[in-house]
Amino acid sequence: MKALAYFAPLFAPHWKRLALALVLSLITIAAGTALLGVSGWFLTATALTGAGISFNLFAPSAAVRGFSLIRIVSRYFEKLIGHNATLSLLSDIRRWLFAALFPRLPLPGRSLRHGDLVSRLTADVDNLDQLFLLAIGPMIAAIILGSIITGVLAHFLPAAAVIYGVAISVALFVIPVILIAATKKLGQNLVETAATLRAHVLDAVAGHDDIILFGQQQQTALRFEKTASELASLRKKQSLATSIAGASVQALTGLALIAILFTGLRTLELDAITGALLAGLVFAVMGSFEATNVIIRSVGKFGQAAASAERLKAVATMPPAIREAARPIALPEGNDIHFENVTFGYGASRPILENIHLSLAAGEHVAISGPSGSGKSTLLALLLRLADPQKGSITIARTDTRDVALADLHARVALLSQDSPVFFDTVRNNLLIAQPQATDAELWSALRTARLEQTIRALPLGLDTMIGETGATLSAGQARRLCLARTLLSPAGIVALDEPTAGLDRQTELEFLSDIPAALAGRTVLLVSHAQIPADLPLRRFILAHGELEEQSS
Repeated sequence: MKALAYFAPLFAPHWKRLALALVLSLITIAAGTALLGVSGWFLTATALTGAGISFNLFAPSAAVRGFSLIRIVSRYFEKLIGHNATLSLLSDIRRWLFAALFPRLPLPGRSLRHGDLVSRLTADVDNLDQLFLLAIGPMIAAIILGSIITGVLAHFLPAAAVIYGVAISVALFVIPVILIAATKKLGQNLVETAATLRAHVLDAVAGHDDIILFGQQQQTALRFEKTASELASLRKKQSLATSIAGASVQALTGLALIAILFTGLRTLELDAITGALLAGLVFAVMGSFEATNVIIRSVGKFGQAAASAERLKAVATMPPAIREAARPIALPEGNDIHFENVTFGYGASRPILENIHLSLAAGEHVAISGPSGSGKSTLLALLLRLADPQKGSITIARTDTRDVALADLHARVALLSQDSPVFFDTVRNNLLIAQPQATDAELWSALRTARLEQTIRALPLGLDTMIGETGATLSAGQARRLCLARTLLSPAGIVALDEPTAGLDRQTELEFLSDIPAALAGRTVLLVSHAQIPADLPLRRFILAHGELEEQSS
């Protein structure tokens, strides 16, 4: 409940539409109840007066049609307004979650699996946004209507009113509370198991080639089937608990009807009530329990909503891996870089980098080679302050990067990595990410420097040509050059290149590497790559192995 209350501020901007949806829900249930009551009274009164002889048919038949029309119209607008508010709320929750998540990336200690994070961004949000529409709204409407019916019964059948009041109270409060308590742990297990299943799917898709190569198809399938079976079993248990709760509500409905019939027939014998009115009350009571069915079905998923809220709150309140300086200082002009006695490891006992010393003068180009896992990418992550060293310091323009604002640091250092994305958008919008105010001339200049100008000019709409998802309409080399052009547009004076030729064939790789000195002339460049760098490139060269950095003689 505390986790659900944490999200209350997100509901506040939508309270008017949610309140209107609640009012319409109440009108819908009330109209349905009145329709049943009037219909029962009408049919009974007609029968008791000899098939309509000397009975005014027009007023009750008009009431039946009127309540039927009101019910249809109010239900339509309830769904329209309620779903509109819920979808807006869903958008706000997702926007809030991304806003809370981005300052915390990369997540500290690699605490979340990729699939688990995806699950929190999708399934958990979906569980949360339906809470009002499927549970809170019908609950409030049923409480109001139940109170009205209790008052009506108190006037005509006082003894039945007590029994009805107890029955509807148990249906609205006691059974849902018991169901929530019984399914709370179940809901948590459901959410966790569903997240695990999604992680298995994503792992299998991402690792498909390795799974095939090492013959692990059967083991992967068995792991997936085991988790899927566990999820199915949990859902069956949830359905069983919900069914038992629903049956209990039906039993309470029957109890209330028996009480009304018993006391009503005795009152009828005393001529204190008419048969038509008694029938109308019986049908009205039946209608008043209508909302409880929706409540029970939604409350059965309350445990999932609570567990999802806990998981989302855990992400939103997770301490960031990197904290801003309490009083950041301005980053002076200058593009020189110094690593002084830098030591870093994801585990304190196993440092990846140890006592690293490296200095780059402004405008100097440096290439660092080394085997996979030697810490090359980690070195760039430390430069960008995606992590902080356990020992030593990193300075730019003679200023410790821990003392400046992250925004200033990232404006000074641009990154082109092997994972730099090409977005499903136009060429223009892919480039403008780096410099939103760039002119067409500047865009073409960056493409020319990246040796991609002629390729883009040959496209049907030039800069306004849509690029397929992940750059599918471009070759791997062209996609990488588009990312290089985007980096060139950045005003950053320092460029970090993290395996920029990964996945390219050797010829394309050599062409790309050969273009870097001219394309990035005047900027400080730190290139890390396991590729063999051409000997004629004007670069200082280092080898990183076993956590130590060693300069190669030219």
